[in-house]
Amino acid sequence: MRHDQPADLVFHGGPVHTVDAARSRATAVAVTGERVTAVGHDEVRALVGPRTEVVDLRGRLLIPGFQDAHVHPVGGGVELGQCDLTGRVTAAEYAAAVRAYADRHDGPWITGGGWSMEAFPGGTPDRRALDAIVPDRPVYLVNRDHHGAWANSRALELAGVTAATPDPADGRIERDAGGEPTGMLQEGAMGLVARFVPPPTERELLDGLLRAQALLHSYGVTAWQDAIIGNHATIADPSTAYAAAARDGLLTARVRGALWWDRGRGLEQLDGLRERRDALTTGRDLNCHTVKIMQDGIAENGTAAMLAPYLTACGCASDNSGISFVEPDALKEYVTALDREGFQVHFHALGDRAVREALDAVEAARRANGWTDTRPHLAHLQVVAPADVPRFAALGAAANVQALWAAHEPQMDDLTIPFLGAERAAQQYPFGDLLRAGATLAAGSDWPVSSADPIAALHTAVNRHEPGSDRPVFLPEQRLDLGAALAAYTAGSAYVNHLDGTGSIVPGHLADLAVLDRDPFAGPPAEIHRTRVLQTFVGGRRVYAADDA
Repeated sequence: MRHDQPADLVFHGGPVHTVDAARSRATAVAVTGERVTAVGHDEVRALVGPRTEVVDLRGRLLIPGFQDAHVHPVGGGVELGQCDLTGRVTAAEYAAAVRAYADRHDGPWITGGGWSMEAFPGGTPDRRALDAIVPDRPVYLVNRDHHGAWANSRALELAGVTAATPDPADGRIERDAGGEPTGMLQEGAMGLVARFVPPPTERELLDGLLRAQALLHSYGVTAWQDAIIGNHATIADPSTAYAAAARDGLLTARVRGALWWDRGRGLEQLDGLRERRDALTTGRDLNCHTVKIMQDGIAENGTAAMLAPYLTACGCASDNSGISFVEPDALKEYVTALDREGFQVHFHALGDRAVREALDAVEAARRANGWTDTRPHLAHLQVVAPADVPRFAALGAAANVQALWAAHEPQMDDLTIPFLGAERAAQQYPFGDLLRAGATLAAGSDWPVSSADPIAALHTAVNRHEPGSDRPVFLPEQRLDLGAALAAYTAGSAYVNHLDGTGSIVPGHLADLAVLDRDPFAGPPAEIHRTRVLQTFVGGRRVYAADDA
């Protein structure tokens, strides 16, 4: 490529991991405007002119910006300003945090979340623990995975939830031996109380988005797919925040929005989805041509849809095999119609039955519509039946993985493996099998369910082990090498996000880039987690710089 003008920005003096088709390395990159104009070595220095900004990498690694293919930034950002329980691990710590928050805030409700199920017997806290702290105001706290909520007696009273309240079809009210609600609400039962919680204001939603955007940029994230654009029991509709940020030039990331499919309705919502897609899509930086369908729940509370029943605590088969939120034949009909309309479908599919039902729906759409470039993807994939692993490549359905979950930790070891049994437990998070079978891997965090830090996810994908843990490696045959894991979090997610021209560092691509403080390829895999992001660029514009950058 011939260059007659100096570049605006030149990186040199360190390794460049391009994530191109050859997985090549370079030592210098030039950027003009918002695009990469040269990738190479010493010859790129010829593009340095009197006004060129020169970034000396000093041996540190330049990579494409990370892209999160499944995240809830606005909800996460709003929660950071509420009663935030993340980072705490015991019931006593949660109680202390709720008490401190209640003492500082006199609002009519106490809301927030981030608590972990393993802190409580059976994963289910009790309303009386909250009553002892806050007896006079309603409290509603979603758990870490956002598939359950903990409410106090005042919240249940305001919502009219009593022993006589039936379980909704898509959820469960946990009850004590006498049939009284304990305050733990699973899946669709969360909505019984959530609809009474005052929603965030438009200003609070925008502040949440900007707070989240700053955090994600600090992790080297330049683009993401918001997995719920719409009203959900645990997350308010973020669409006004995105619209305002895009309108006012505050959106510095590239965003793909997944419009929420109301599982209580059918194809009559299609016209509304088309209208929302057209109204919310704003140029290249905000695109809402995706629809999110949540097909099941989670394994820890027995709502992930399984091909065979869960086990009981004694190891016997139960009468529960989870919940398919959308009837399988209806799912095929809906996905076929959405695909025909040009929508990408983003599935929440965690259990092996949900994965099969989602793949069956993609297959039905392919048969009816032919192959289109809608790029469907399935997120979470905790349990995948071996027979379904090769279907991802065969159907062109991307595997959207949340690598941080693929490790031995209390929620896995105490609340999941005993109720799956040995055979199914060995089929969890089969990243290696999917890659070997030719699937396109994308990666996401599901923040605020888990950390938004891609480096932490890369570490777990490669090691299948949490840093500092004394627990065994989790299914080591499913480990990814660092190159494959990084490609999933860059080029793979760029593919899923329909952000062609990003995800790799090649001439002509957008200059969405991140500078790391070291080259993790040069060190032992056990030290990947020590890596930090020093600078982040979107379209050649610096959107984050660490103090020691």
